[in-house]
Amino acid sequence: MLVANDITKSYSDRTLFSGLTLNIGAGERIALVGPNGSGKTTLMDILAGETAPDTGNIIRQRGISVGYLKQEAAAFSGKSLLQEVLDAGVEARSIAEDISAAREELSTETDPDRQEELLLRLGALDAALEAAGGEDRDYQAKAILLGLGFKQTDFQRSISEFSGGWAMRAGLARILFRNPDLLLLDEPTNHLDLEANLWFEKYLAAFRGGILITSHDRAFLNTVANRVLAIETDGVALHKGNYDDYLVARERYLEILQATASRQEREMQRQMRFVERFRYKATKARQVQSRLKQMEKVEIIELPRATRKVHYSLPAPPRSGSEVISLTNVTKRYGQNTVYRDLNLTISRGDRIALVGPNGAGKTTMLKMLAGVLPFDGGERRLGYNVTSSYYAQHVLDLLTPTNTVLGELMKGAPSESEQSLRTLLGGFLFAGDDVQKPVSVLSGGEKARVALAKLLLQPSNLLLMDEPTNHLDIASREILADALGEYQGTLCLITHDRTLIRQIANKIVEIVDGRPTVFPGDYDDYLYEKERNESRNEASPAAAKPARPDPPTGTVKRRSGRPLTEAEMERRRLNREARRLALRIDEVTASLSEKETSIARMEAMFADPDQFSDSDAISDTAEQYRLLKEEEQSCLEEWEMLSLEAESIDEQLASLEETAVSV
Repeated sequence: MLVANDITKSYSDRTLFSGLTLNIGAGERIALVGPNGSGKTTLMDILAGETAPDTGNIIRQRGISVGYLKQEAAAFSGKSLLQEVLDAGVEARSIAEDISAAREELSTETDPDRQEELLLRLGALDAALEAAGGEDRDYQAKAILLGLGFKQTDFQRSISEFSGGWAMRAGLARILFRNPDLLLLDEPTNHLDLEANLWFEKYLAAFRGGILITSHDRAFLNTVANRVLAIETDGVALHKGNYDDYLVARERYLEILQATASRQEREMQRQMRFVERFRYKATKARQVQSRLKQMEKVEIIELPRATRKVHYSLPAPPRSGSEVISLTNVTKRYGQNTVYRDLNLTISRGDRIALVGPNGAGKTTMLKMLAGVLPFDGGERRLGYNVTSSYYAQHVLDLLTPTNTVLGELMKGAPSESEQSLRTLLGGFLFAGDDVQKPVSVLSGGEKARVALAKLLLQPSNLLLMDEPTNHLDIASREILADALGEYQGTLCLITHDRTLIRQIANKIVEIVDGRPTVFPGDYDDYLYEKERNESRNEASPAAAKPARPDPPTGTVKRRSGRPLTEAEMERRRLNREARRLALRIDEVTASLSEKETSIARMEAMFADPDQFSDSDAISDTAEQYRLLKEEEQSCLEEWEMLSLEAESIDEQLASLEETAVSV
């Protein structure tokens, strides 16, 4: 559908990428990754035709349509939310108007020849309307809006009433409703909560066109992508598989490159020893010159910089009592809207809680009440013995002193810490060398967030409350945050839509629905499993069944309220559970395979260096280890292939169920 041929783009003396070639076809879901500032948005602009490359060209298949979601909010005309989305389908609206006009003319036409012409025209228009989305446009638009988290009461509200984040969702809904052939999506998950994210993943999985997408959500990229285009410091590379597959391939490539560079360095040193030894010996002059010329022709291997985990120790907070904080019979209202009534929640020492639930359920309200920054209308908030709390929200970025350097800002917050320990901590947050002397005023949003997080974690608090700490952070920074929170020894309660962070950190999930918190002990996958079990039990009971909102327009037919699950729906749920089980096992096997491949690569590097072995016994033992590793690697590969085939079979069965549902 679209081909980028040998494109290059530079700004001033900095080249973002060169020689980039890419082919996006139908069914391909390509994740575009790279550090902040690497040129991802610029590449999107070039592919969308909004920016010209310095060299190379973009070739589009004739007649394809492109939907481009930018990071900044789209322009709207001021109509209602639903109408703004419906108006995006210009082609379908125009055809519907032509059909209406043809029918009106047919109702008064008496000439048989003209009647026949109008009937033929109506047939052609009906076929064109069906191809452009059919007459069920209202349902499709509403299903997309509901999937992205809007409520039915929002449909007739003016678009101007929505905040920036909701306006971004409306812009995404408008693009999805158009159903273009190619989607270019620049950070579409920034303003989506967990539920909207899950719906969006399913929508993209069913999308038949091509997709190029950037996101800082690792779990999202793993679910959606089947290829990864990586803009790295050492060039641009295209990898098969999802984001984790890319990381495994990248790590293996770097290890092989490191081994090759080491061999090259040893060979160069050997040649230089010969040159230094015989440089001034006339009988060896020709050989010396020959070797110098050979060395000049060697292309030196340069190892790219890679983000690595920096180990540091956070200050140990004072030990709190067993009960850290509690809310008892709390009521909270906003005007006539009661968000919480008789709310009861207790957080204990060692809890690492993730607050989840649909947008607007009151997660931020609860966190603010826990932090003591939001008054409530009734009930009690009680801190436990020796508890000191810290609260992170987006406003803390505004509390940084613009004239301070990065290092100075941390010194102000932790005057008792040594400069070296602060530099080590900042190194863990990707501020290395002279970066620590940058003024806060010149930092990007993501850099400011990293400074604020580092400063917060230096505080001697044993209760940490965090509202969307991953906003503005790229994937590398999110991993660093997860490392830091893993080191944190206090009690934690956070809101985030980053499932990777929840999986790494949380040991308890609190779901908030309709002002009621439900506590799920265990990690995020335990929570999903329990949710699935509860939903299956409820839906199997007609009395417990509730009305469900429309699915995305992929053909799935929802059961009516009060009716038990059909066999097809029960089969779909069984297949989905099996798909999740297979996905978890595939992840485990992939991780094991990666470890074995790494060990094999290291041993192969050892085999290339005879100095590593001093006796035949050592060679024999290492060779045996190598043989066993190769056998285990082959076993992992066979299991991975078997699991992948099973997963593909499950996907095909699910697709078949979807197609059957469409025909019902």
